[in-house]
Amino acid sequence: MTGNELIEKLSADLAMTKKDVKAIVDGVFTAISDAAAKGDEIAINGFGKFSVKRTPARDGRNPRTGEPMTIKAANKIGFRPAKALKDKLNGRSA
Repeated sequence: MTGNELIEKLSADLAMTKKDVKAIVDGVFTAISDAAAKGDEIAINGFGKFSVKRTPARDGRNPRTGEPMTIKAANKIGFRPAKALKDKLNGRSA
């Protein structure tokens, strides 16, 4: 499902204009990404948790040349689905 498909579905389900739904969806994703950028955990009841994971710097190799190199430390976002979401994915009722 693309962002536009999500907006169209929500617009039809909620009887709202696509413009209003797009503003809400964009606001939700902005709030999630702003919280993650600050290092906060984002927990959405019945859906799951987004959390920031720190990966340390490590040694690696340049795949093109084979030269040793250092891979920089980075922040990554992780997602843990809630039990309700896992149950829905596996055809179990909550």
